[in-house]
Amino acid sequence: MLGDNLAIARKRRRQSMEAWATRLQVSVPTLRRMEKGDPSVAAGVYMTAAWLMNVHQAIASAADPKQDLVALEQEIQTANRRNAPKGKPDA
Repeated sequence: MLGDNLAIARKRRRQSMEAWATRLQVSVPTLRRMEKGDPSVAAGVYMTAAWLMNVHQAIASAADPKQDLVALEQEIQTANRRNAPKGKPDA
């Protein structure tokens, strides 16, 4: 999905693969793999492409800890366990 979006952004800017690869300092085959979403392409290549297209802030906000719903749910569960009654009350 990210690779597809970066490819669309490159095409909308009317940049050839050769020109864009030069700007990213990668080979055309690496650029082609990035645009296909190949996970073996270094994350730095994706980030550099996002920066060149001025969309890097979207990636930063996606990684914002406030957006991490799994961690938030775990914190809520931990808090609930911490505040749960311990054992039976003494009679």
